[in-house]
Amino acid sequence: MPEPRTSTPPRPAATLTRRAFGRLSLPERRFVTNALRTETVGGVLLLLAAISALFWANVPVLHDSYERVGHYHLGPESLGLHLSVAHWAADGLLAIFFFVAGTELKRELVDGDLKDPKAAVLPVVAALCGMAVPAVVYVVTSTAGHGSLDGWAVPTATDIAFALAVLAVIGTSLPSALRAFLLTLAVVDDLFAILIIAIFFTDRIDFAALGGAVAALAVFWLLLRKGVRGWFVYVPLALVIWGLMYNSGVHATIAGVAMGLMLRCHRREGEERSPGERVEHLVRPLSAGLAVPLFALFSAGVSVSGPALGEVFTKPEPLGVVLGLFVGKTIGVFGGTWLTARFTRASLGDELAWADVFAVATLAGIGFTVSLLIGELAFEDDAVLTNTVKAAVLTGSVIAAVLASVLLKVRNAKYRRLYDAENRDDDLDGVPDIYEEDEPEYHLRMAAIHERKAAEHRRIAAEKAAERRRLAEVSGRAGVDENGPA
Repeated sequence: MPEPRTSTPPRPAATLTRRAFGRLSLPERRFVTNALRTETVGGVLLLLAAISALFWANVPVLHDSYERVGHYHLGPESLGLHLSVAHWAADGLLAIFFFVAGTELKRELVDGDLKDPKAAVLPVVAALCGMAVPAVVYVVTSTAGHGSLDGWAVPTATDIAFALAVLAVIGTSLPSALRAFLLTLAVVDDLFAILIIAIFFTDRIDFAALGGAVAALAVFWLLLRKGVRGWFVYVPLALVIWGLMYNSGVHATIAGVAMGLMLRCHRREGEERSPGERVEHLVRPLSAGLAVPLFALFSAGVSVSGPALGEVFTKPEPLGVVLGLFVGKTIGVFGGTWLTARFTRASLGDELAWADVFAVATLAGIGFTVSLLIGELAFEDDAVLTNTVKAAVLTGSVIAAVLASVLLKVRNAKYRRLYDAENRDDDLDGVPDIYEEDEPEYHLRMAAIHERKAAEHRRIAAEKAAERRRLAEVSGRAGVDENGPA
């Protein structure tokens, strides 16, 4: 007689869901905290640079000097590198920015959130939707107004430094999970933005120069694999790679991404940090504190007169950029996140609501550095339209920043409680308590701390009681003396 078949008991409902925007691992949290600290400082410098550019370009007595400095040419003409200052900022300094982006993406893929495909789905889908929807919004708006479709990629980028600067200015204590999501979203966003630049904004290719760049990149990779160390080796080689890539016709910032992706970003036994993490730690301040602000200084100087701002909302191309940034980005990032969570059965972290995700999606509508770069590439043959599109980038970013600030401020009291809970370190060991609450050693340390506090309070109580008795005795003797014989 065959044995009766037993059905597998259903799994508890809790195992069918996972957390979206849940607690970060401790190493990931430390990396994100350090990265965001640098980017926040860089974002404030970026804001100051943008404001300075607007002031410099719009004050009548200074306007001509802004144009002269931006168009001043320098560099070896024999190497094809006799470029304007603005050109050096866009093609040269931004290569440093994209080098950091490439390194950060590599680290995310091998040692960060993107290493786990299940965890990677959410920010990747959110980033893709956050690029696709703004492009669609631009195309629809521009088509309806019979405008050019060349700027479809302008509103697709998110500027993490600018977004973090907004967070710093408004003083919100955004939980680390949401900050990490914003950072990862921007990293993926940067990758696809550079692919767009490489594919859609390369008009000509010099295969000899491109072959030289590829050969130099191979040497760069081989030196890394052999463990050769020393900035005096890699910096000159990086400059050669950049120069060859520029002369190939492919946008020179591609060189930065390629070199960043080649760095080893996983730790070997005995290593506190991988080479990629060490290099990124050294180069990120240069990118955030110098390269990006200088690019903004020579790219954000557009006219903000009444007629110029009026064209932002009346011409189809700039209007498409504005709507793409603060409407398309919000819908794309939030919609992609919600759909991913819906179909992967992911639930939000404790005390977070979809309103928080919507606010972060709105914050992602701040597109500055890469949007300005793509705007210059898309309309490089039309200086007037280029300036109008730049004004649209600034306008859309400001609208997104203001709206996000209002939405985040409404929830800031809750964010403050979450932030304090995430950073509480009652046992004073340098590790937040939320990462140790399942460890017996943590509770033993806390018991010892409380016992010391209890002993101290008992000592203070005994002293206070003795002092009170002493005062009572003194008061009693004084009363006897007063009632005694004269």
